[in-house]
Amino acid sequence: MTARELIVRGTRLCARMIRSEPRLFAVSLGGASLVMALSIGSAFVIGAVVADVVAPMLDRGRVDAGLLAAAAAALTGLSALKVVGIFSRRLGAVHLQQSLQARQRKAIVRKYLSLPPAWHRENPTGALLSNASSDVDAAASPAGSLAYAVATVFLLAGALTALFAVDWTVGLVGVVVFPGLLTVFAAYSRRVAPRHRLGQATRAQVTALAHESFDGALTVKVMGREEHQTERFAARVDELRATLVSIGRSRAWHDPTVDALPQLGTIAVLVVGAWRCEQGALGLGELTTAAFLFALLDMPIRAIGWLLGALPRAVAGAERVDRVLAADDGPPYGTADLGHEVAEVRLHAVSVRNLRDVSLRVTPGHVVALVGQTGAGKSTVAAVAARLLDPESGRVLVGGVDARELSAGAYARAVAFVPQVPFLFRDSVRANVALDRPGVDDDAVWRALAVARADDFVRALPQGLDTGVGERGASLSGGQRQRLALARALAGQPRLLVLDDATSAVDPMVEAEIVAGLRAAGPAMLLVATRRPTVSLADAVVYLAQGRVAAVGTHGELTRGEPGYRELMSAYDRRDGR
Repeated sequence: MTARELIVRGTRLCARMIRSEPRLFAVSLGGASLVMALSIGSAFVIGAVVADVVAPMLDRGRVDAGLLAAAAAALTGLSALKVVGIFSRRLGAVHLQQSLQARQRKAIVRKYLSLPPAWHRENPTGALLSNASSDVDAAASPAGSLAYAVATVFLLAGALTALFAVDWTVGLVGVVVFPGLLTVFAAYSRRVAPRHRLGQATRAQVTALAHESFDGALTVKVMGREEHQTERFAARVDELRATLVSIGRSRAWHDPTVDALPQLGTIAVLVVGAWRCEQGALGLGELTTAAFLFALLDMPIRAIGWLLGALPRAVAGAERVDRVLAADDGPPYGTADLGHEVAEVRLHAVSVRNLRDVSLRVTPGHVVALVGQTGAGKSTVAAVAARLLDPESGRVLVGGVDARELSAGAYARAVAFVPQVPFLFRDSVRANVALDRPGVDDDAVWRALAVARADDFVRALPQGLDTGVGERGASLSGGQRQRLALARALAGQPRLLVLDDATSAVDPMVEAEIVAGLRAAGPAMLLVATRRPTVSLADAVVYLAQGRVAAVGTHGELTRGEPGYRELMSAYDRRDGR
C-alpha cells in the first residue's frame, strides 16, 4: 500500500469517526482550536512583552512593577484559557475514542449473533475475539489525537501566515520544514503499513491458538502433547514478536525525526532571524515571536506525527473489523406470527448441501428419528428444521406457514434446537435455563427441569437454582449438561423440538423417561439418533442414505424391510457391545 492510498483510507476512517460521534469530536476540536488560537496569540503577546516591557526595563536598569504585573496577568490569563482548552480537548478525545470502541464492539457482537453457523465454522473463536478486541482498539486509535491534529492543520496555516507576516525569510523556513513531515511519513508508511497488517493477522492467530489450547486442555494433557502445543504457540508468538519489533524499529527513527523537525525549524529561524536583524529588517520582538511560534509547534507537530503513525495500524484493524461487519447475514426473516396452538412441522422437497429432495412430517406429540450413516445428512436436516440453514429449494412449513415468512421471534418460540455438545454459560442453573426470557419464571424452570429429568440433581446442588455451573458447565457431568440444555429448550414451550443426538450422554433408562415426558408435554420432536435405544423410542424413523430419504416407517418395519437400515442397527449394537 502506497503512502497516498494509506492517507486516503486513513482519511475515510477518520471521517467515519467524526460522523459517528460528531458532538464529542466537536468538543475535542473546540478545545484544541482554542489552544491553537491562544498559542499563536501568546507568541505575539510574548514578543510584545519582550520588546516593549522586558527589553526597555533592562535598558533603563529599572523595573516598572505595574507594567510587569500587567504583562504577567496577560500571560496568566492566556495560560488559564489554555487549561480550559486542553481539558476540553483531552476529555472529548478520550470520550470519542472509548465511544467508538464501545459502538464497534457492540456492532461486532450483534453481527456475530446474526451470522450463520457456516460462517462461524470457517472463522475460529480466537480470531473473532481478536476482531472484537485488538482490531477494534487499533481501528479507533487515531481518535485520541484526531481533533488535535485537525486543529493543528489550522494552526500550521495560521503560523505560516504569521511567519510570513513577520518576515518572508522566516516564512520560507516554515515552508521547508512542514512538508518534511509528510516526506518522513511517506517513507515510514511504505515500510510499516504491511507489517501492521501482518501484525494484526498474526495477533488473531495467536489468540485463536491460545483459545484452542484452553478448550482442548484436557485432550492435550491426556495425549501427552503439552510440549508440542507449547511449541506451536511459541512459534506463533515469536512470529508476532518479530513483526512488532520490526514495527518498533521503524518507529525508532520515525518518532525522533518528527520530534526533531520543530527543533530544527527553531534553530533555522534563529540563524536566519539573527542575519535579518543585522540587516535591520527584523526587530527583537519579531524574532522572539517567530522563534516562539516554532517552539509552540513542537507538540502540535507531534500530534500530527501521532496521528500519521497510528494510521497504518488503524487502517489494518479497520479492514479486519469491516470484513466482519460486511459479511452476509443469516437467512432473512419475515413478519408473520403463529397462534398458541400446537402445530405440525413439515419439510417439503428440501434440497441443500448434500440433501436432495427431502420431505418429512413431524406431528405434535410424536417423535421422528433421523437415522443414517455418517455423512448421510442427519445433522443437515436438523439444521434446516431449526433454520440454521435455509433450503436452496423446497420449503419448511410450521403450522402451514413458510418458515421464511415468520419473524425471528416467532420462529424462536416455535422451534427449539438442542445440539449434541451443549453449551452452558458461566452462570447459575436458573440463568442457563431461563435465559431471561419473558414468562419463564421459577415455576416454568422447574417444570422444564422435571420433563428433562434434571430436577432431582438440581435440588441436590448446594444452592439449587442459584448454583453456578462453571465455565461451559464444567462442574456438571456430560449427561447433566445435556439435560440442562434440554430444559432450556423446553422452558420456551416450543412447537418443534430438534435434538441433534442431544441425549447421547444420558443413561438409556433416563432417556426413555425424558422422551415419555416430552410426549406428554406435547411438542413435535425430530431427533438425530445414533443408538438403538433412542431409535426404538421413536414413533417413526426416517432412514437417510446419501442425502436422500431411503425409507420411512417404524423401527420394526425398517428392520424387516430395509437391509441398509438393518445393517446400520447391527453396527450400532456392535459398537455398544450388545
